[in-house]
Amino acid sequence: MRAVNRRNVAVLALVVLVTAVVLVRWLNAEPEAVPAVQQASAGGIGAGEPAPAFTLKDNAGREYKVGGPRDKAMIVNFWASWCDPCQQEAPELNAMALKYKNVLDIYGVNVTSQDYKPNAERFIRKYMLAFPVMFDLKGEVFDQYRGQVFPTNVLIDKNGKVTEVVLGALTREELEKKIIALTGS
Repeated sequence: MRAVNRRNVAVLALVVLVTAVVLVRWLNAEPEAVPAVQQASAGGIGAGEPAPAFTLKDNAGREYKVGGPRDKAMIVNFWASWCDPCQQEAPELNAMALKYKNVLDIYGVNVTSQDYKPNAERFIRKYMLAFPVMFDLKGEVFDQYRGQVFPTNVLIDKNGKVTEVVLGALTREELEKKIIALTGS
């Protein structure tokens, strides 16, 4: 009887050890990287599609239009003031808007339906945004672009076609590489 108990204890100890090893490996595993374009195309606007047309106003009442051919390539940046990655990305977008102003327009779109407009206005002042910022008061434009996360950057070529949709913040280096590819600069 004692031999059976020892064998059961040994088997149980082995099962616990194997389970612990598998669990540790699973918890420490790196998630599989999926390019943002693939992530976005699953539910959002895909590369090669025409950018959905829209017109929005900034705080001063100026209208900005997106859709169709343009003189410059553009990035439409959907954001919210409470979004930490948006806060990290804002200075980088600002720097790129100034550096590439001759070949690129950056439009910020605050998804005000998921934000508080006074906070968005403070965000604009805090980061001294040098590019136009519009307010998507009802979230209709974000819905039209099948937006999923903040920030979302939609890169649009001069012909009005979406070249890439990036979910999440970009570093300065990543952003600059994408701008150079988009504008040919």
